[in-house]
Amino acid sequence: MVKKQTAGRKQLGDFAPKFAELNDDVLFGQVWAREDKLSAHERSVITITALIAGGNFEQLSYHLQTGKDNGISKEEISEIITHLSFYVGWPKAWSAFNLAKEIWA
Repeated sequence: MVKKQTAGRKQLGDFAPKFAELNDDVLFGQVWAREDKLSAHERSVITITALIAGGNFEQLSYHLQTGKDNGISKEEISEIITHLSFYVGWPKAWSAFNLAKEIWA
């Protein structure tokens, strides 16, 4: 069961209320809640992969922790990042590993 997301409203509610609503209610409230289609574990793997590929490291720590909470093991994340390194670049892998080491310490 996906927990209720409120980060959008807390961080951007006054500045960008529609974006906050879409983040909290649609992305996390509807898309992530479709666990009958993809498990939370699978969604985390996909999200982490997309963030690393795009070099979006500001959001990566949150999603690495969410992935760990959704059952991604230290061995899995290590293998995921290693595999990605050949497709998205060595520097992105190094950056992702540094964040992952903190989460799976």
